[in-house]
Amino acid sequence: MVEPDKQQERVQLTPQQQKARRMRSIAIALVLGALVILFYAYTIRYFGNIGQ
Repeated sequence: MVEPDKQQERVQLTPQQQKARRMRSIAIALVLGALVILFYAYTIRYFGNIGQ
């Protein structure tokens, strides 16, 4: 059990690890953004063809 008086230790990342984490986060954000655009375009195309 952790005593309340002790501060929890945090992992200190090296600058190289921080950069890698940032690049990974950017890549994930870009992929998610591309999926949103893809789903949006598919939805517009699908619902645009319903009345025809």
